[in-house]
Amino acid sequence: MAELGATLHDRLASIVGDTHVLTAAAETEPYLIDWRGRFRGCARGVVRPGSTAEVAAVVRFCADVGIPMVPQGGNTGLCGGATPHVTGDEIVLALGRMNRLREIDAANASITVEAGMPLAAVQQHAAAAGLYFPLSLASEGSCTIGGNLSTNAGGTAVLRFGNARDLTLGLEIVLADGRVWNGLRGLRKDNTGYDLKHLFIGAEGTLGIVTAAVLKLFPAARTQVTALVALASVTAAVALLGRLQSVLSDRLSGFELVSGVALALSRKLEPAVPAPLPGHAWYVLVQIDDNAQDSPIAALVETTIATAVDAGVALDATIAQSAAQAARLWALRENISEAQRREGPNIKHDISLAVSSIPAFLDECNAALLAAFPRARLIIFGHLGDGNLHYNLSAPEGEAPVDFLDNAAAVNRIVHDLVAHHGGSFSAEHGIGQLKRDDLVRYKSDVELDLMRAIKRTLDPRGLCNPGKVL
Repeated sequence: MAELGATLHDRLASIVGDTHVLTAAAETEPYLIDWRGRFRGCARGVVRPGSTAEVAAVVRFCADVGIPMVPQGGNTGLCGGATPHVTGDEIVLALGRMNRLREIDAANASITVEAGMPLAAVQQHAAAAGLYFPLSLASEGSCTIGGNLSTNAGGTAVLRFGNARDLTLGLEIVLADGRVWNGLRGLRKDNTGYDLKHLFIGAEGTLGIVTAAVLKLFPAARTQVTALVALASVTAAVALLGRLQSVLSDRLSGFELVSGVALALSRKLEPAVPAPLPGHAWYVLVQIDDNAQDSPIAALVETTIATAVDAGVALDATIAQSAAQAARLWALRENISEAQRREGPNIKHDISLAVSSIPAFLDECNAALLAAFPRARLIIFGHLGDGNLHYNLSAPEGEAPVDFLDNAAAVNRIVHDLVAHHGGSFSAEHGIGQLKRDDLVRYKSDVELDLMRAIKRTLDPRGLCNPGKVL
């Protein structure tokens, strides 16, 4: 931690209060390291504003004296986007105190919340109003809506509801000079020039700081079906997806691919729980929701899956008979990231491709990686329904995970070059941060990069908003 001068400390404390300017090592440590433990930085201090006015005042002061700022929400990101650099010249602007519910407009099916509200709390407020906020992530208990918007988070329901960008009606932004843009409009149609909110969604705090948002809500599902289906191949999984979509249309909310290796790793967290459908190479976790009370979806799902088994598309299936059983099936999927973290550092990829391209990509990429690293463990899972895979490599059994990370550059080149060859993206929902800046230069065109840099120069000409991230 770089020392925070007395004058600087006093000026910041006059804005947010002395107890909300953190400088002691024990207090600042959680803010200086990312969730994976891969990036560790230093900072002049951690400042915890409690309102948009306080954020604006801090930003104005930092702009006046030239201090860079790193906005941070729940600090659950995977690319180092919310972690300060080792230089120690930045302040961390932690928004966790800004967690208030500003409004629920049930008639408009919208909710207005501050950026520091945890995602799970947004879901709970919506549910209390008899509505539903569909963004759902494994880290939803600790990630915040500001971070979700800054990375354009996806999650498990993108297939039906879209990414965070698709769920946002309006934003409140503190700009790099401390001005506040109040774009908190709950309108679904507003064709009055450039739609500015989309500049800040997915920008990882490099153009300004999200302080509040108006989000879309939806009717709560009254009938839900959760099923785990075993398959022999990813080609079969894509075929099953088509069968379910043709019968269920947009009632199919989630279609999650999980390899047998990934499922076995997840089960290490709860080994006493009996394994569903053990011994298969691939699985999909299927979620179907309907707003109708007496929906026929349960029978439709059972019939469609049974037909797929008879046709050799699927091998076996289990359908949850209670909410508790459905939660246990979802826990198998959601626990994979935590299980990997406990195993030690691993080489992660957050990629997206056209669904039709995924089987061929996996065949080629698996072969190329195992030829280069014969004993590596491929941990493959993700949102097959929208083409987003978490394609991760863990160290071979018996090899130190930290040592295996030395292969990251070579592994990334194999994976990302093949992703590009198949017309995909090397970053689907986790952002760029510090981790993928070089990849951005390698795979984005010069025209795209020039446009992005021009936007950055216009909105943050001094480069004080989360410097060194994305660009």
